[in-house]
Amino acid sequence: MFALRKITYEELNARQKENYNFHKISAVLADYGFTTQRLSDDWKGADFIAQHLDGENILKVQLKSRLYFGKKYRNKNLYIAFREADQWYLYPHDELFRKVQARSKFTLSKAWKKDNGEYHYPAVPANVRPLLKRYARGQI
Repeated sequence: MFALRKITYEELNARQKENYNFHKISAVLADYGFTTQRLSDDWKGADFIAQHLDGENILKVQLKSRLYFGKKYRNKNLYIAFREADQWYLYPHDELFRKVQARSKFTLSKAWKKDNGEYHYPAVPANVRPLLKRYARGQI
């Protein structure tokens, strides 16, 4: 007989963590009327598609491990989803990029100045948290 036991997230490899996170965010989105479809490759930057039960709202979503901005994701109408502790965040990449850029100097960093520039925060900065909370209140 197989005995169920909870896994330890930190013991998972990178691919297992991505699968785990996909299912966790899918469960959260289900509470808001979305079904999700995992993509086998990053279609237009998305790891998965979330379709609302209204049949009109479809989100292209990229899973990340933290607050993230990337040049390759700009102008693709893409959402980023990540988890910090037990809180999930989902935000429109380009919109939040513009708002954070106005409050931060991350676009001056070496990481961002590269051709394929990207920038991620190890933790959500205090001045960005209110912006993310706005999206958490359903104003996507």
